[in-house]
Amino acid sequence: MMTTGTRHISQRAAIFGVSAGVAVVLASALVLTACSASPSSDSSSSSTPAGVSGALATPVDTSDVLSQLSWGAAQTVNGVTFDATEASATLSGDVLTVNSNGIPNHERDEYYAVGQAGVNLPNESNSQVIADPTTEQDQTFNIPTLPVYSETTTSAPLGSIGIMISGAVIYNPYEADNATVAMSSNFTITDGDKTGSFIDHCSGHPGPNGEYHYHGNSECVTRQVDTTGEGSHIIGLALDGFPIYGAYDIDGVEVKAAQLDECNGIFSATPEFPSGIYHYVLPLTTDATSSIRCFHGVVDASQIQRMPPMQGQNGNPGQMPGQPGQGPGQGQAPGQPPGQGPGMQPAPKPGG
Repeated sequence: MMTTGTRHISQRAAIFGVSAGVAVVLASALVLTACSASPSSDSSSSSTPAGVSGALATPVDTSDVLSQLSWGAAQTVNGVTFDATEASATLSGDVLTVNSNGIPNHERDEYYAVGQAGVNLPNESNSQVIADPTTEQDQTFNIPTLPVYSETTTSAPLGSIGIMISGAVIYNPYEADNATVAMSSNFTITDGDKTGSFIDHCSGHPGPNGEYHYHGNSECVTRQVDTTGEGSHIIGLALDGFPIYGAYDIDGVEVKAAQLDECNGIFSATPEFPSGIYHYVLPLTTDATSSIRCFHGVVDASQIQRMPPMQGQNGNPGQMPGQPGQGPGQGQAPGQPPGQGPGMQPAPKPGG
């Protein structure tokens, strides 16, 4: 449903309003940095997939589709209603502004496994079980509705790289060192009658300052819009404006990681864009292909909400362990030389 005029939406009534106006799509690729103590940047080139260069060169106006999306809508799971999400969105001209308090509209674990004070990379031996430290955030993203494909890729740094329809954000696959894959490093520990996992069954966990975020495909998000056996629908937006989808193509066939480019992207038809669009896919993997590792679209670096410094966990909500580390090539995917793109090949596997 589309309306005229600018309008805000709540977690229960999340249909965007559309207002007249003109916004200029960012026209040059800005280099993003890894979220670290001493930021630097890397940009890499890749070739356009054979046979789709013409389609990729023509931006697709996503505004009509985005006007139908619901953000943070309350849902009931096992008799419990999750309605703490506060989300709003304004579509004005060619820019979509999304605001959220960062609380996902689905279940979270009662306890999580987090590193002890001074720990950079949590594991079973250096972590403790604490009550869920997720806290409200103040998140605002301005996302272009005419996303522009670029043959130059930009590394997705630590911190928010997109916003999901649940109201929570998504991170790249890595932990604080920008090399350790979060999903494949999951563990669970028990302390007395308390048990907590590093990553919950929704493929997310609370990070620094209590910001809940995902590192991969989340059944807690996809179930809100998908039907078993059918094609995946939009579950989020990357900061370059290209949509994020679950693991199934328009015919309901699973998309394998090997079919995706180095950014987890692909050009194909989707339920919302039957003529085709470049989009990101979150496959059913727990390795480095689990989340977006770079942007293939023009992106405004100012939209990145960087991961706060880790300060050590002493049982205080909102504090998480360690200090941020540097990843290979200051934000390059592991095994990728700084400033050099691997080309449109299957995304790298852990240790690649």
